[in-house]
Amino acid sequence: VGVKVGVRTRGCNGLSYTLEYTKSKGESDEVVVQDGVRVFIEKKAQLTLLGTEMDYVEDKLSSEFVFNNPNIKGTCGCGESFNI
Repeated sequence: VGVKVGVRTRGCNGLSYTLEYTKSKGESDEVVVQDGVRVFIEKKAQLTLLGTEMDYVEDKLSSEFVFNNPNIKGTCGCGESFNI
C-alpha cells in the first residue's frame, strides 16, 4: 500500500499533479520510501518530477500535499497547473 504520484495534461497551464492510493506497484513505477511511506512514481512522470520535494502541510484552514518542483517554468494564477 502506498501513494502513486503522476502528472496529467490538465488546467490552463498544461500539467497538474495526480495522487491516488495504490495497493500494488505498476510494472514501470519507480518506488521511493521515506519515513515509512511508500511513494510510487509513474514512469511518464519521472522526468517531470525529478528533484521534486513533496510535503504534507496542515494549518487551520486546509490540509494538502505541497510540491516544490525545481523544473517548473510557470504556473497558472490559481496554482493548480504548471508548465516545464
